[in-house]
Amino acid sequence: MAQLDQKLSVKEKVGYGLGDFAANIVFQTVMIFLMYFYTDIFGIPAAAVGTLFLLSRIWDAVNDPLMGAVADRTKSKYGRFRPWVKWTAIPFGIMAVLMFTTPDFSTSGKIVYAYVTYILMMMIYTANNIPYGALSGVMTSDSVERTSLNSYRFVLGQSAALLVQGATLPLIAFFGMGDKALGYQLTMALFALIAIGMFYVTFYTTKERILPVQTEATPIKEDLKDLLNNRPWAILFVMGLVTFIFLSLRIAVGLYYFKYYVGDENLFSVFAVLGTLGLIAGIPLSKPLTKKFGKRNTYIASNALSGLAVLALFFPSADQYIVVYIISALVGFLNGPGVPILWAMYADTADYAEWKFGRRATGIVFSAATFGQKFGWGIGGAITGWLLAIFNYVPNAVQSPEAILGIKLMLSIIPGVLMILSVGLLFFYTLTEPFMEKVQADLAERRKGDEATT
Repeated sequence: MAQLDQKLSVKEKVGYGLGDFAANIVFQTVMIFLMYFYTDIFGIPAAAVGTLFLLSRIWDAVNDPLMGAVADRTKSKYGRFRPWVKWTAIPFGIMAVLMFTTPDFSTSGKIVYAYVTYILMMMIYTANNIPYGALSGVMTSDSVERTSLNSYRFVLGQSAALLVQGATLPLIAFFGMGDKALGYQLTMALFALIAIGMFYVTFYTTKERILPVQTEATPIKEDLKDLLNNRPWAILFVMGLVTFIFLSLRIAVGLYYFKYYVGDENLFSVFAVLGTLGLIAGIPLSKPLTKKFGKRNTYIASNALSGLAVLALFFPSADQYIVVYIISALVGFLNGPGVPILWAMYADTADYAEWKFGRRATGIVFSAATFGQKFGWGIGGAITGWLLAIFNYVPNAVQSPEAILGIKLMLSIIPGVLMILSVGLLFFYTLTEPFMEKVQADLAERRKGDEATT
């Protein structure tokens, strides 16, 4: 058995991080542009889009834990989780392009097409991203190394977001030459090709090192029972849910804000890029802050401060977009340290579950975590679509004061208040660094005993 506390090379950390680059070059396009694409390009009513985003998450409640259980039970010479990154790469790219394709259907036909392509895309995303996330939990058992590994992951993931935010609108104009529907399709085709290549790099540069103590697979219902009895994981699940509602609201409504309130949709790219640059600048602080204050305390401060900062986005007037840019960068910077910490904390909950219940189910821990985030994104998207309809948003028209107010609230007050209120949950998270040192020591002894008997 490989040494459990083995440090990871920069090459392996970068290789792992490129998997998040691959996922994000598509996922960020979906998060930022899909709502707008459906309402203003494809011609689907905003309320129908909101319902699509929410209903598709119901299937995820079954699909995500099932995928986690499947990944935990996968046996191959490459490991349990790493092969899925390769197996799903090409289907991931194909479905991404189909999702941004606009067949000439009736409104009902368009809605059906959107449901089919969107849900299939999310299923493939699940089959790719859950094993990918779980992979970080079996590459090393070192808590600091996990935080570092996830820092690489999220810097590279946010680098993909930066590319999407800065290049998507210019690429749409370049490829479409006046035809925005074609521009979206060809831009996504380019992003899909990049994603496929990056997934293959991740597969060939990473290695699984941690094996579960048990030698026989346990029933899925036992894995789920352990998960539901894992209180630290449940707290993180809710936090992931809230965080993605926070992100989804702000990102989905951003393009509407600049198109209809500021008056120039092209200014949105700078807003998004500055937010991501701030995030990238903040992410490297996670490791030193974690060493000094611990993961939980750093995560609390990051979420609370970014929640407070986003409230300020409500107040600038339409011609004060420079102030909006500055606030966007500040929100990203304050949120940055918490981003990789969340996934490092999830890995800790997998160790805690193995320590407490005697069974390790890394895949199902990360699958349920991913479901929580996807569900949060779905709720955020649903709220965006429904509120646009409630505030009487009309695509490609001058908006009423009521619609403008709704857009501003969704960019600032609603996500900010939600994030601040959720922070209280983290005070009940008990997996502190001293406690996890004991857990790791106990698990190391168990694994030695398991190795000696095999």
